[in-house]
Amino acid sequence: MNILFVCRYNRFRSVLAEGLFRKHNKKHKVKSAGLIVGSPIDANTKQIAKDLKIKIKKNPEPLSSKLFGWQDLIIIVADNVPLEVFRKQQNVKRLKLWEIKDTNNDNERKPIANKIEKKIRGLIEEIK
Repeated sequence: MNILFVCRYNRFRSVLAEGLFRKHNKKHKVKSAGLIVGSPIDANTKQIAKDLKIKIKKNPEPLSSKLFGWQDLIIIVADNVPLEVFRKQQNVKRLKLWEIKDTNNDNERKPIANKIEKKIRGLIEEIK
């Protein structure tokens, strides 16, 4: 199964989801992308990834028709991504919505990362 994690910018939530899924499950392929790509992945996100012992990509990746064609399941990690983007695509096979809030507050990021990891563990159990 090919799983695509999506958030607004592909700088925090979806990047961590990709890394965490890859850490906990080698059976399925995983990628992440964002609706808007501009700013790079910041030092705080990199530190959280290091603390979680996961590898993350160096640069955000935009959502593309190639990724839509690749995926078997899209998980919208974010709470600020319009579903219309996905409903218009013919290639969307399965869609899950996690609705995890974004933050610019560094103190709130670790709890969000823990919430993402909990969701990842549940997903892995679900798709075994």
